[in-house]
Amino acid sequence: MIEAALRAAAVPPFHAMTMAREALALEASGQRVLHLEVGQPSTPLPAIARDAVRAYLNEPLGYTNAAGLQSLRRRLADRYDGVDPGRVLVVAGASAGFTLAFLTLFEPGARVGVLEPGYPCYRNALIALGIEPVAIAVGPESRWAPAPAHLEAAGDLDGLVLASPSNPTGTVLSADALAEITAACRARGIAVIADEIYQGIVDGPPAARVLDRHPDAFVVNSFSKYWSMTGWRVGWVVVPDSLIDTVERLQQNLYICAPHVSQVAALAALDATEELDGHVARYRENRTIVIDGLAAAGITDIAPADGAFYVYAHVPQFTTAVGVDSLSLTKRWLHELGVAATSGIDFDLARGHEYVRFSYAGTGADLAAACELLSGWTP
Repeated sequence: MIEAALRAAAVPPFHAMTMAREALALEASGQRVLHLEVGQPSTPLPAIARDAVRAYLNEPLGYTNAAGLQSLRRRLADRYDGVDPGRVLVVAGASAGFTLAFLTLFEPGARVGVLEPGYPCYRNALIALGIEPVAIAVGPESRWAPAPAHLEAAGDLDGLVLASPSNPTGTVLSADALAEITAACRARGIAVIADEIYQGIVDGPPAARVLDRHPDAFVVNSFSKYWSMTGWRVGWVVVPDSLIDTVERLQQNLYICAPHVSQVAALAALDATEELDGHVARYRENRTIVIDGLAAAGITDIAPADGAFYVYAHVPQFTTAVGVDSLSLTKRWLHELGVAATSGIDFDLARGHEYVRFSYAGTGADLAAACELLSGWTP
């Protein structure tokens, strides 16, 4: 029998995707499922991008340059102050971007800080690459945001992954907080990997960008969330000058290039701001629906939800009543109510058993229906 390598076998599941698979199986059997488990917009590719793809389908769709279409790289570089297009590489989604960042910056055995709660695939990808993820617990006392004191408590670090807005809490780092934590990283020689994939989805002023405070950060972004392009698997990275050649060589060998048709769609989608800002306005409405609906179900202890499209909720009253952790709780909700949500165990190994993440990227009607079912549920 062929056995998995020990390092690969040690990678935990991505519970949100596991829940989605189980929810889809139930739907296939005829059960209605309301999807609050995956951070996936319910809106299609922007209209202008759909038109661009249709117009291009008679053209050759082959490999592009490993770093991506030059026209797209130029447009992406324009989003930043003083960034040369040569520092921008188009990648096959943010997931590929993080792999390239981790491989470029760290040797096996390096220690990289990941916030908990935080996106689980940072931790899981680091494990797969033989790099040690160091959990840095943040909580309501700091509005779920990191501060220099958190770095000191973590010990020696080679890197730190920062996300603003963050998944699952929706926390947006202020410009001052971002400047403070990145200055502490520079002083300690800690490389910064910035996840900015939710930057377009905020409730308030635009989120501060890491490159304005830390020009040598390694930035990862994606067309998945704000641009409603999860299935197109296209994103980009902005890398320090000294790393351009290394990242491009890794891209050549690991991915060749991002999908050509997705790059065509992405280039056009950059001009769909009016349509996409309409989606953001709808997310704000959805947030109100979910927060009010959860309150009616007795769930009021939640993280800030300043941005992205998640509510991260503390639910010990349910886990204690049922006598299970949040993973088992969400499975009960799925099978008994047809409501799919994601266990906090995905995002926080130490405290996530008492938390659940609800995505409000779907339709308002589905979100309201899900909250009504939860309010009528008896453990």
